[in-house]
Amino acid sequence: MNTIFRKSMLSVAGLAFAGGVFAGPIAAHANPAVDAKPVAVAVQSAAPKPQGDQSHITLNDEQTANVKAIIAATKKAGLPERAAVISIATSLQESKLENLGHLGDKNDHDSLGLFQQRPTSGWGTPEQITDPAYSTTAFLKGLKQVDGWQDMALTDAAQTVQVSAYPDAYAQWEQQATDLVAQHWNS
Repeated sequence: MNTIFRKSMLSVAGLAFAGGVFAGPIAAHANPAVDAKPVAVAVQSAAPKPQGDQSHITLNDEQTANVKAIIAATKKAGLPERAAVISIATSLQESKLENLGHLGDKNDHDSLGLFQQRPTSGWGTPEQITDPAYSTTAFLKGLKQVDGWQDMALTDAAQTVQVSAYPDAYAQWEQQATDLVAQHWNS
């Protein structure tokens, strides 16, 4: 079973269990005689503020083209700017927005591309993974399986998809990713 899917299912099961533990006692004492009417509540979701110290790199033309490819794939998937921010921050951490091929002895297993995805982990073929549109779409597919990704800390959302040995490392790129999306989303 795909590691991402398995972890997502375990997360959903854990949330369902926790919800039952907390909501169960409340529901047990509910007064059915009360005429409860639904109330519309406006919830405005603002992106969380970046966590911790922030890193920044100067991008070359190839890296900027990869930013634009990530944004285009995000728009094509019908996802909001926050998904592009998470994707770009993840790629900044994994490859500094460089579409990496096999690095020989420096390679982390068989990781390739912008997101350092692994063919042996089911992300796709080496040719697919090194295609920016495909690799972004694959990342976004994993992100959409993360319940509540829109409101969670960037590093938590990215880590749930990527399953990195350095789960907190994504946070350092949030400000630059946010700035890049603001700069290129409408261009």
